Order: sequence, then structure tokens, then C-alpha cells
Amino acid sequence: MILATTARSDRPTAWANFSARVWNDFLSLCPLPIAMYVFKAFAALTFITRGSCSLVAKRFLTLSLGEIRPTGWLYDQLVVQTNGVAGHMHEFYDLVSKTDWIGGDSYYSYLEEAGSYWFNAMVPNGVLVNHTVIMDKTQEFLDYVLDHQDETGWLGPEVGTDKPRLLWGRYPFFFGAIQMVEYNPALTDRVVTAFHKFVVVANKMLREGLGVDDWAQTRWEDFVMVLQWLHDYHPQGQEDLLVDTMVRLKWSGVPWEKVFSEEYFPTVAVETLENPFGLELSWHGVNMAEGMKALPATYRFTHNASDLRAASEGWDLMFRYHGRPSGAYAADEMLAGLEAVRGTELCLVVELMFSGSYLYQVSGDPKYVDRVERVAYNALPATITANMWGRQYLAQSNQIAAKNMTPNPFPEDGPESNIFGLEPNYPCCTVNFPQGWPKYITNAFLTTEDGESLVHLFLGPFSTSTVLAKNNAVSVGVDTQYPFSDTLVTTITATKAFTYFVRIPKWVIGGTISINGGALEALIPNENGLQPVDISAGTTEIVLELPANITIESRPHGSIAVHRGPLNYAFDIQRSEKVLKTDPRQSLAVDLQYDAKEDWEYAIDPSTLKFHQRHVSTLPSPVWDYGLPPVTITVTACLVDWPVDGDMFAASPPENPDCVGPERVIVLSPFGATKLRISEFPVFKSNSLQPNGSDDIYLEQIPLRDTLLRQE
Repeated sequence: MILATTARSDRPTAWANFSARVWNDFLSLCPLPIAMYVFKAFAALTFITRGSCSLVAKRFLTLSLGEIRPTGWLYDQLVVQTNGVAGHMHEFYDLVSKTDWIGGDSYYSYLEEAGSYWFNAMVPNGVLVNHTVIMDKTQEFLDYVLDHQDETGWLGPEVGTDKPRLLWGRYPFFFGAIQMVEYNPALTDRVVTAFHKFVVVANKMLREGLGVDDWAQTRWEDFVMVLQWLHDYHPQGQEDLLVDTMVRLKWSGVPWEKVFSEEYFPTVAVETLENPFGLELSWHGVNMAEGMKALPATYRFTHNASDLRAASEGWDLMFRYHGRPSGAYAADEMLAGLEAVRGTELCLVVELMFSGSYLYQVSGDPKYVDRVERVAYNALPATITANMWGRQYLAQSNQIAAKNMTPNPFPEDGPESNIFGLEPNYPCCTVNFPQGWPKYITNAFLTTEDGESLVHLFLGPFSTSTVLAKNNAVSVGVDTQYPFSDTLVTTITATKAFTYFVRIPKWVIGGTISINGGALEALIPNENGLQPVDISAGTTEIVLELPANITIESRPHGSIAVHRGPLNYAFDIQRSEKVLKTDPRQSLAVDLQYDAKEDWEYAIDPSTLKFHQRHVSTLPSPVWDYGLPPVTITVTACLVDWPVDGDMFAASPPENPDCVGPERVIVLSPFGATKLRISEFPVFKSNSLQPNGSDDIYLEQIPLRDTLLRQE
């Protein structure tokens, strides 16, 4: 993480000229207000509004915290997280146990995000596993912050101090407080009143050019989402002020519609490029993951469909030029291109999941949630130890060691960025990563805008109970081992008939549905990627079969990545483990070094790939570790001459390599279970017979330079 303190009034002239052009565009965006903008020293403006601007409704609405519950292996995963560092930080980790958000003296930067990150993550974590201690701790946190709101309306650890008052650090706190209101409506009046008081002071600060540092310039969309929650559910007659504040936030910040445009978007790693906006943090990986929410949030108050088009274009550009087979993208601080050795920050992973979920809720484009599911089942578990006591700051697609790398391949980050531990490189990921699984779960079901239909969005084992429109009480249970199985059995009980929707991912080939034991029918998802199912009053059972082919993704240097369904597959390198450090306050919090215990320099023959599944009644706990997932892919491989750079990280995959050893069959495992791995392979052509009868596989070209392997 890079800290910067440039004030808005100190921006370079290029930024001022650029922003002035963007300002002119806004006058036509929101048709209802009559607005007049008067520049004052560029940093301040007067905004006079007559009337109010409505918000475009989201296509899909979230359920309240507690209405969706994980079951099966996913519940177990959240229990593992709770038993790991996430569930114990309040006991020993000073940034939480002594956070200045609740009167302590611990914080890691002037951004004041450590305590609020933890709160945002642990509110849903505590509820979803019914952990009374964590729920009590988050309630104490909320009470302290609200009790200490000052007379101006300011909230946070700056109250009663001379610390700088910067807006960004509050935003995760707001998200956590909203979730607490969802779970416990008795808190509504207290939280909403505090929020409205804060909006007044925030609006005043924005008018005066205060509170917006470089980080707030890139993360303004989070506050806009909070303001829109107030506007949607608790406006209290303050719609004009709320929209005014949304507009001020947007125009005090990064113009994401330009950052994510083809004209300005960087197509390679950015360390040698000049940022056209004069603000380096607009290319910061985590900021961009959060910034992906900006354009759908803007669309809601501009009513301008170009905002959604720009969001879609930016999404595609990001993964075209910086994407990873794990579903995430490379940014070891700044955007890092396509090389397999470059890193992806764990904060980026969880923020990308949240942003993709929101993008779907506003736009209905299924490409966003297909990727979120891929990130959740690959990039997220791969970056954390199986017992969830240690995490990386950066993860690599090809990761042959997790140790001190001097020199290291990360231009902006330290040499211990990829070790597994309590807080390697920087502590932000420790307090922020626990939001990943809980928010994936809380976004797994939605309702349609009219509230009459329920949507199962993220596939996995869940249960949900809610009341739809027209007082229709509905409960759903999904029995599945997905993504380790292709079968989902869903039991739905409803008091009235309604339409149920279930998302069908783009990778499903030849999927079928059976209702109440009836005939198998082909799946025909709609433009939102959803299969409609007519549900009668009473109990209905749905059986979904979602088979997938093995697919090959083209990667740099002629290398390939291997996928089946939502899972990316990698060669899981056997590892040795060395404890580098043990935290004196908690013996389970250790920093770990991993080294390869076996050869890893394999090229593979993609024509020999074959999928294997062990049918087990119960998945192991935890499931994301070496050799534990019940699905694998075998492939014929051979060792090749593949050098090591910097004495400890893999060079780029060699192109058109020759074998330097005999052919053998190796096993590829789900990426999320690997801690050392090769996931981007050089390619060779085997001279031997294909193993295990896999000669029934053939190649077919599909768009975007991918190759498809079909199994008959």
C-alpha cells in the first residue's frame, strides 16, 4: 500500500484541465435538477439545486443480513475463518483490540481504515455463524462510534483529537452499520439519524474542498452507495442534499469513466508509464477494484446509460490486459500486466468480488457475477492458509516459493509480500480480507426489483428464508458440493406461487433441469443469465445438472491456463514449511515460508487433459488445501528448461520448449487449494499414447483466443 497526501487543490495542471472538461459534461446528465456551478479556486464550488433528482432503481435488490445462510462446505469455510485470525483479532491484534475507533491508540495510517475494515467484515461474519462474542464486539464498536459523534456530525477516531479529518476511512464503517440495521431493525433510527448528521458535515467539507485526499478521490463511490441507501430507504426529506452530496463526491474524485476508457486505459504494467490524470493512485489495483462500483453508482443519479457502457468497457479492458486465470487481475500496488510472476493483492480480490456483485445488481449483466464466482472459488482461498491464520499480501499465478524475495518481482512492494503470515508487507489485508466470504454469501440471493421473485445468483450450498411481495413467505435450501460437483438439488417452500430464478454460468454446456422428478429439460437462461422456474404454492424440488467442458485460456509466451467450470486448475507443488516468526500474543499467528520440494518446470500437452471426480459424501475440512478437493485434471507433461529469475521466482514460461526429461502424467488441482503452483504452462506435443482413454477429447476454437476441449 502506498500512502499519499496530495490535496485536491495541489493537483497538477493536467488534472485541472482534464477535470474542467469532464465538469462540462455533467450539466446534461441529470435532467431533473436545475444546477449552477460556480468555480472558486477550482477546489470549491457553489451548487444550487431546485427540485430533486430521482435515482434509477437497481435491477436486483439484496436481502437483509441473516436471511441468507451458508450450509455444507461453505458454512464450514466460514467456521474455519471464524476460528482463524479473523475471529480472534479482537483478542490480540492491536489494530483491532486497541483501535482508536473505540478509544484505543492503535492505527496504521492517517487513513483510519483499520478499525472500520474489521467492523465491515466481522458484522456479517458474526451473524452468519451466530458467533455471539463477535456480534457483541461489533455492537460495542457501533455503540462507541455513535456515542462519540460530535456536534458537527463527524464520526470516527478523529473526534476530540487534532488528527486530519479525511472522509475515506468512514466508508467501511458505514457499510458495516447498514448491515447491522438490516439484521436488527431496532437500530434503524439511531444509525440513520447519525448518518444524516454526518451527511451535513460531509457536504459542507466538500463545498470547502476539505476531507478529500488522494485515497478519497478514488474511493468516493463507496460513500455514494451509502447515500443511495439513505435515499432509497430513509431519505427523511433530504433527497436534495443526498443527491447534491453524491454529485460533489463524483466531481471531487477520479473520473472513472475516463480511467476505464480505451483512450486512457494502460495496456501493460504501468511502472514505466506516465499517468495521464496526474494521480498515480488511479492505477492502484485496490482503488480500481473499488472504482468499478463508481460508474453503476453514478448511473443511478445521472440516468445516463453511457455510465453503464463505460463500466462494461472498463471491466473488459481490465481483464484483457491485466487478467489472471484465477479470475482476478494483477496489481502489485499498481496495474501489473499479464506476466505470471506479478502479484495480485488480497484486498483487491475481496473488493473485486463486492464490486462485481454490485455491478450485476445495477446492470443485470451476467459477466460480472460469472467472474465473481471464479474469483471466490480460486483467487480468494489461494491467498490464505487452509486454517485461515495466515494470508499473503500478493499472490502469483506461477508461485514456486513464498519467502523473502530479494530482489523481488514487485516494483512497489516489499520482498516478503508473498509469504503467508499475520501482516506481511502491510496490515490492510489482515483486517480487510475477512469480508470476502461473508459478502459473497450475503449477495448469493437477490430479489427482482418488484420484490415478487427470488434469484439464486452465486452457486453453492445455501439456505434462505424471506418474505417476497404480496406477503409470500419463501424458504429455499440448496444441497450441493458445487463447485466440486455439477449437481444442485434445491428445495423451495412458498405460501404463494412465484417465479424463481437461478443463474446459469456461461461455462455450462448441456445443462438440464428437472422439477419434482419430471423429465429433464434443457436450460434456456435469459439475458441476465437466469433460468426462470415457475414455483407453485407448497414444496417444489429442482435438480440442476451443470456440466462443463475443460477449457484452455491463452496466456503470454504461448502458455496456457486450464479451467473446468468455475475452477482454474494448477500444478500443486509439494512444499516445505518454515516458521519465520510467531506473534508473542497469539501462538497460532505465525509467518510461514514455503519452498518447493519437487520439480515444477513442466510443459503440458493439452490434448491429453482429462477430468476426474471422487464422489464423497462429505468434503474435508478445510477443503482448500493440498490434495483435498475431490476434483482433479490429469495431463501428460514433461520437464523443460525453465529458468529461475532472482534466484527464487519463475521466469516467463518458455516458448516451444523441448523436453529434458521423460513424459509423465501429472495431476492438476483447483487453484484455490494451492499455495505453491504453476497455473500458466508452456505447451508441448506428446509422443506417447494419450492416457486413460482421453483420446475421445478434441479441440475446438472458441472466441477470445481460447481453445475448448470437449469430453463426449
